[in-house]
Amino acid sequence: MSNKVKISKLSRIRRADPFLARELEKYEHPLPSREYILGILAGHGVPLTTERICELLDVTSTELVAFQRRLGAMAREGQLLQNRAGAWLIPDKADLIRGRVEGHADGFGFLVPDGEVSRGADLFLGPKEMEKVLHGDRAICRVVGVDRRGRPEGKIVEVLERANTRVVGRVFSEHGVWFVVAENRRISQDVLLAPPEQGSALKPAAGQVVMVEIIEQPSRQSQPIGRIVEVLGNYADPGMEIEIALRKHELPYEFSREALTEAKKLPEEVKKSDWKGREDVTSLPLVTIDSETARDFDDAVYCERSGKGYRLVVAIADVSHYVQPGGALDSEAYQRGNSVYFPRRVIPMLPEKISNGLCSLNSGVERLCMVCDMTVTASGEITGYRFYSAVMFSHARLTYTEVAAALYEKDVAAREKLAALLPHLENLDALFRVLVKARAKRGAIDFETLETRMIFDDQGKIARIEAYERNDAHRVIEECMLAANVCASEYLKAHGHPALYRVHEGPTPERLTKLRDFLGGFGLQLSGGDSPSAKDYAQLLESIKDRPDKQLLQTVMLRSLRQAVYSPENVGHFGLAYESYTHFTSPIRRYPDLLIHRAIKAVIGRKKYLPKATENAWEEIGMHASMTERRADEATRDVEAWLKCYYMQDRVGEEFSGSISSVVPFGIFVALDEVFVEGLVHVSELGTDYFHFDEAAHVMLGERTGKRYRLSDRVRVQVVRADLETNKIDFRLVETKAEAKPGLGKSTAKKGKRRG
Repeated sequence: MSNKVKISKLSRIRRADPFLARELEKYEHPLPSREYILGILAGHGVPLTTERICELLDVTSTELVAFQRRLGAMAREGQLLQNRAGAWLIPDKADLIRGRVEGHADGFGFLVPDGEVSRGADLFLGPKEMEKVLHGDRAICRVVGVDRRGRPEGKIVEVLERANTRVVGRVFSEHGVWFVVAENRRISQDVLLAPPEQGSALKPAAGQVVMVEIIEQPSRQSQPIGRIVEVLGNYADPGMEIEIALRKHELPYEFSREALTEAKKLPEEVKKSDWKGREDVTSLPLVTIDSETARDFDDAVYCERSGKGYRLVVAIADVSHYVQPGGALDSEAYQRGNSVYFPRRVIPMLPEKISNGLCSLNSGVERLCMVCDMTVTASGEITGYRFYSAVMFSHARLTYTEVAAALYEKDVAAREKLAALLPHLENLDALFRVLVKARAKRGAIDFETLETRMIFDDQGKIARIEAYERNDAHRVIEECMLAANVCASEYLKAHGHPALYRVHEGPTPERLTKLRDFLGGFGLQLSGGDSPSAKDYAQLLESIKDRPDKQLLQTVMLRSLRQAVYSPENVGHFGLAYESYTHFTSPIRRYPDLLIHRAIKAVIGRKKYLPKATENAWEEIGMHASMTERRADEATRDVEAWLKCYYMQDRVGEEFSGSISSVVPFGIFVALDEVFVEGLVHVSELGTDYFHFDEAAHVMLGERTGKRYRLSDRVRVQVVRADLETNKIDFRLVETKAEAKPGLGKSTAKKGKRRG
């Protein structure tokens, strides 16, 4: 068949079935695979021109355009590089390194190599090199030497991918030149505004917050150039800190028209037709127990005595019934990954009609749910469980405060109000006690942490920050959710169905060595050899609970652990001491939970659920969900930091007591007792001495005086600055109880001298 006939036939198929046409094209016009192209280049050992590669691979003239596109795609992904003579080469063969650029507020940066775990492999990029790129860009670099601190230094050979298309920041004018200073301090270059922007319909005043679209990326010869696409308002406007964080961290905050249309088509309440195939548990006195401010209720619980043990029923909102795979709502939920909870504002994963209405287990209305029905022994062992779809009816919306008042404070009014439900709540509490004992026997790590909450005034600013103690009612629900999550994980594992596990690995060998060295200085040991278990950590925590330096030791132990992530590879959860663990209980606000519901339903229906039509679907979603979780945490921290900085502006000059919360090369961070705010005491404020930073011992040590500032030491400070521009709060020492022990830590100091 001639090429002309083939193309004509493909054109007809393309109009009727584009997907089939693409598949046929793979066979009608087969191109060499990427692996084969790389193999040819590696085999010859020298750069090759396009013409020579085509000759070696028998690429015809009709295939040339498609083949050139393939070479271009490989270049964009850093698999190939074209030299000045136009020949193609493999970057690794030319000692070139691919990676992501990480900028610093002071103008320099680093290239973080692809696939590298150790930060010791990062390449230092000086300010001159950083003129070509912005934070987040991907590039290829060549090692050109070492900097004055002995770090490998890189030179950018080629920019592979630009990460920034829009930037949020404040607009300024100097000598008639308008520019935007990015809110993300890792973007140290100002974005110049193109001349036409001065006559634009969007006319911000100097100092206002804007969103600028980059129309020309930076290069050696020029700064980035942009145009204003949105004026957000004044920097100190109520809620502006959230608007900035949403754009700075690229959080999706507006639902697409398609998603809203899809949500609008959903019913206002459970339809009778939805009962089909579901168990009726509406008569079961399930209740929700949550905070006073909660508006979406994922879970409801019920407990009864069963022989010598208990029957625990955990009902979870059946979001998967309404949010179908491949739909607009599903796509929106995937992109968001999770709901984001800012002070006074929530960016939900799903539209309010679903999150606060149809899928929220509100009291007094029927709701569709997925149930985990468990049998638990008197020793806290789960001996049986069953998953099923059901229709439920929440019999009460309770808060942690009123449940604690009724169960633990024995408040008469609270007990009278909850009289009908009290026996079931007491069963829940009794079950909680045995689950806590099982938790301790299992060896789960239970770090003590202080939680705080912000109280706002009518203007939306912080009136005060106060400690928030979690009572046993919180822990009751927590243990119920842990039990259901473990059952979900075991259920999918037992049936051989792929899943997205919540995994938490133990400490890396490097972190473990640092922790043991640190503990050795206190005469302490962490048992477990090269592979300590959670129980080893728990036993050490128990042994130090009465020590005055408990907080210091606990903090260092906590920092030795890795961050939990989502992964299809089940390596267990170190901190909770579970061999298998997943997230099942919050499908309204976490996308991984929604996937687990779909997988469980698939197993019940003797089917298999595949979230995406790709070979590594579960792995891709796990990486994305882990990223969106980190993104939400970073955005929330930014907002809280800004609000605290604004709050402390009125406290400049005041003195507070606090504890050293972190020791860094440039000073110490202090967490204040009374207002729960953290700020920096710069090394220059520590005293008239040369101070050495000892990373292993978490100490800043004076060379001449032997004065030591160690993690968790008590100090007294004065607030000297609260800078909204940088979200930084600065303190100076007024009085300190830091110990003076000459000679301590000198042999392990990692950094050079710093003069106070």
